[in-house]
Amino acid sequence: MTTTRFAPSPTGYIHVGNLRTALMNFLIARKAGGTFILRIDDTDQERSKQEYIDGIQRDLEWLGITWDRIEYQSKRLDRYAEAADKLREMGRFYEAFETPTELDLKRKKQLNMGKPPVYDRAALSLSDAEKEALRAERGNGVWRFKLDHQRIEWTDGILGDISIDAASVSDPVLIRGDGQVLYTIASVVDDTEMGVTNVVRGSDHVTNTATQIQIIEALGGTVPAFAHHSLLTGPQGEALSKRLGVLSLRDLRDQGVQPMALLSLMARLGSSDPVELRSDMAELIEGFDIARFGAAPTKFDENDLFPLTARYLQSLPLSAVKDSVAAAGVPEDLAEPFWLMARENISTLNDLEEWWTLCRDGAEPLIDEADKDFIAEAMEMLPELPFTETTWSEWTGAVKQATGRKGKGLFMPLRKALTGRERGPEMATLMPLLQKVRGRG
Repeated sequence: MTTTRFAPSPTGYIHVGNLRTALMNFLIARKAGGTFILRIDDTDQERSKQEYIDGIQRDLEWLGITWDRIEYQSKRLDRYAEAADKLREMGRFYEAFETPTELDLKRKKQLNMGKPPVYDRAALSLSDAEKEALRAERGNGVWRFKLDHQRIEWTDGILGDISIDAASVSDPVLIRGDGQVLYTIASVVDDTEMGVTNVVRGSDHVTNTATQIQIIEALGGTVPAFAHHSLLTGPQGEALSKRLGVLSLRDLRDQGVQPMALLSLMARLGSSDPVELRSDMAELIEGFDIARFGAAPTKFDENDLFPLTARYLQSLPLSAVKDSVAAAGVPEDLAEPFWLMARENISTLNDLEEWWTLCRDGAEPLIDEADKDFIAEAMEMLPELPFTETTWSEWTGAVKQATGRKGKGLFMPLRKALTGRERGPEMATLMPLLQKVRGRG
C-alpha cells in the first residue's frame, strides 16, 4: 500500500515551501487510496513548541489536508537508540570529537589544496584511551555514520537518474554530543518502521537522501521511491528565505486567500501543466501527476493568489459565505442581494466590509470640476430612498432627457457621485442596497 508522510518541525509556522512538500505527499497517498502520515519532528525539545504543533494542524485542516494518523518523534526515541546500537555493532557508527572551529579549519585546508571539504575520518584512528581523554576534556562526541565509499544511485521521481559518489560526502552526524537525535536517522527509522513507500521533498535534500539510502540498507529497510521537487523563488528569481515569515499559511489566511486558490496554484506550480482553479480537493487529487514536475527553480508570487481567490468566490452561493457576510454587518434580509452584488467585485472576503460600509453610510461623492453643475441637477432629480432595481434606469433616463447627456458622459459621473468609484457592480443591483446617499442637495 502507498504510504507517504509530511514531517514538519514544530519550531515555527508552515509556509508555502513546506506546503508544497505536504501537498505533494498528500496527493500521492490519496490518489493511490493509501495512507498519509503527519509526523511531528519534535526531537529538538528546546525549540519545539506546542503552539507550533497546534498551528501546523490548524493550517493543514484549513486547507483540507487530512492525515490518517499523527506520530511524534519525541515518543520514539527508544527506537532511534536501538537503531544506533545496531549500527555500532555493525561498525558503521563512530564517535568523533572535533570542535566546530577544528572542523572549519580542516575544511579550509582541504579547499586550499583543491580537495572536496569532506570529513577526514580522523576519529576512526583514535584509541580507546584517546577517546576517554577527549571525552573527559570536551564531553561526549557526535556520532557519525560511516558511509561505504561507492556510488549511491536511484531513479528520482522528478530529477530522473541520480548518481552520487559517497566519497564526496562527509560521514553524516546522526546524534549530537548532547544526545539529541538528528533528523537523518530519525527519519530513516520512521520511514522504515512505518512502511513509507514514497517520499517527496525539496531538491536541497538530494545529498541527504543519498546518505539515508545507505542507512536504510544498513538497517535492513526498503528504500522508498524518492522525488525531489524544485525550490521556490520569488517572482524575480530571488531567494524566498528572507520572506518566508510573511508567506506563512496563517498570514495568507488572514489576508483572505481561499484554500482552493492556494491549493490550485501549489498543485501545478513547477509542472508542465497550466494552473487551473479547481473547485474541490477531489479534482486536485485526480489531476495530480508527480512526473509532470520539473527540476528548474520555480517562481512563486503571492499576488497570483488573489485573482484565483476572486474567481473562486464568484462561483460561491450565499450559503458558503453567510458567516462572512453577517460578520461584515449585512442584515439577514439583505444578505442574498448583497452577496450577488459583492461577489463579482471583491478580491477576498475581507473586502465585504468595505462594500457594506458604502451601502450603509453612502460614499463620499467623486465629482470632476466639469461635472459639478450636471451632478447638482441630477441629484435634484434622484428619487427618495428606498431605491428599487428600476431606479437606476428611470433616473438616468430622466437625467438624459433633461440634460442631453448620454453614454459614458452620462453614466460615469453619476456612478462616481453615488459610489465614489469609477468602477464596480451593475448600478441596478447596487442601488436597492443603498441606505444613504451623500451629496444630495
